[in-house]
Amino acid sequence: MTEASDNSPAHFIRNRIRQELESGKHERVVTRFPPEPNGYLHLGHAKSIVLNFAMADEFGGETNLRFDDTNPIREEQRYVDAIREDVAWLGYAWAHECFASDYFPTLYAYALHLIDHGLAYVDSQDGDMIRAQRGTLTEPGQPSPFRDRSPAENRDLFERMRGGEFADGAHVLRARIDMAAPNINLRDPVLYRIRHQKHPRTGDEWCIYPSYDFAHGQSDAIEGITHSLCTLEFEDHRPLYDWLIEHLPVPSKPQQIEFARLNLDFTVLSKRRLMRLVDEGYVDGWDDPRMPTFAGIRRRGFTPRSIRSFCTEIGVTKSESIIPFGALERNLRDDLNERAPRRLAVLEPLKIVLTNFPEDETEWFEVANHPQKPEMGTRKVPMTREAFIERGDFMEEPPKKFFRLKPGGEVRLRNAFIIRCDEVVRNGAGEVTELRCSFDPESRSGQPGSERKVKGTVHWVSAEHAVAAEVRLYDRLFSIPHPAGDKARDFVEFLNPESLKVIGNARLEPGLENAEPGEHYQFERTGYFVADPDSTPDRPVLNRAVTLRDTWAKLEKQLRG
Repeated sequence: MTEASDNSPAHFIRNRIRQELESGKHERVVTRFPPEPNGYLHLGHAKSIVLNFAMADEFGGETNLRFDDTNPIREEQRYVDAIREDVAWLGYAWAHECFASDYFPTLYAYALHLIDHGLAYVDSQDGDMIRAQRGTLTEPGQPSPFRDRSPAENRDLFERMRGGEFADGAHVLRARIDMAAPNINLRDPVLYRIRHQKHPRTGDEWCIYPSYDFAHGQSDAIEGITHSLCTLEFEDHRPLYDWLIEHLPVPSKPQQIEFARLNLDFTVLSKRRLMRLVDEGYVDGWDDPRMPTFAGIRRRGFTPRSIRSFCTEIGVTKSESIIPFGALERNLRDDLNERAPRRLAVLEPLKIVLTNFPEDETEWFEVANHPQKPEMGTRKVPMTREAFIERGDFMEEPPKKFFRLKPGGEVRLRNAFIIRCDEVVRNGAGEVTELRCSFDPESRSGQPGSERKVKGTVHWVSAEHAVAAEVRLYDRLFSIPHPAGDKARDFVEFLNPESLKVIGNARLEPGLENAEPGEHYQFERTGYFVADPDSTPDRPVLNRAVTLRDTWAKLEKQLRG
């Protein structure tokens, strides 16, 4: 057993597990992450993944990856493959890969056990009638007219259901608990349904499938799970979880513990809503970098370390809350600031001509790849007579405290020398197309006499050596903190029109044309970027993962009132 590290604050689940191990209730910890393979994992799943794997790892146990494949209508192999990839990308290795379908024969035997003991019955009503009889929070449910069928009749019907004799919806198997229970989940819940649907793994072997409530707890017990960690929406299901464990001959007694799910502002964490965004073309697929899916955030440039750190930072509580998206971005900045090499990139280029720089010559400046990490080495950056700076770093009539380039003004080209703007060149439409400047040879960085100070420093790239690239600037997908919270309006009405800006004529320092997809860089003064899978040496494509500063912090405060 290991103690919680300094960046892993104590919480009620950790404390409970520690107490149970110390008391001898458990010898080791076994947890599980049980996704349903009917869609792509998103940030809402991150907290559960990190918690389950972290608790097992901290206390010397293990975690299973179990696919809850009990609904063949919606499940596909591509989702299984994507979930495996996402969990592994996040940095976790599971002890065993399991499927609820592995246990279909055992679950069927458990159902027969309940029938034989008078604890389950076949109900021949349709779903609408069953729902109507469940009652409300203030009124008890009404018993089914089939509730008192004999065990023998129920077994016969259930075995015939298994044999494929009946059509979908003709019968269901229900637990026989208490139709007057205050907890509606105990009012004879459905355990099995008929579905003549081919299963991705078992094919046509089964035409009846267990409900999640029936399969989940029993799968936990079969696998020897000690702590079944669930989000709070399953809290009301715990009495049923415990009832089934108590009344079935399961090999172990797992315990369900609930915690508050992860909620983020400026996004939606609902498979149904995310699927709509994809199906109706609001985004470019499940891996669109604006999507909160793991596929999307990975493509955008978020790192496993930043996600794990974020989940640790927000903690584990029983209280629901909405976490600012900026907290997630801050963890990404902290991670990339440590390890992303620095590069020069000009997103909105404006040409400068250094009139006193020798023509047809190239000067190379030795530049650190990371100012605080000498072990990351240096590189040589070329300077020529013509270069590009950011268009926003020049103003003809600047306001006070504008310390970048202006007519007659001076700035330092980062890691190079000081230049002065001598002339502004315009085209026929009056637009500024070029700045004619002169440089101070005595101000070269790192050379004697280079100590002369100017207030402004701007970044640049050599026009001759610059790499033309496409840069995609991503931002929050929605324009308000709680897009799904307004019941009177459709959440898609709040999509942020500025969530993606594509810059087709960016200029990068040489070498970035060979960036491999997934490689991160800090573009100095601009932000952190990652090479996109669309990138090629002929046409590099880089995505902005996050800005250098939290530019949304003030706006979010205003929007929250």
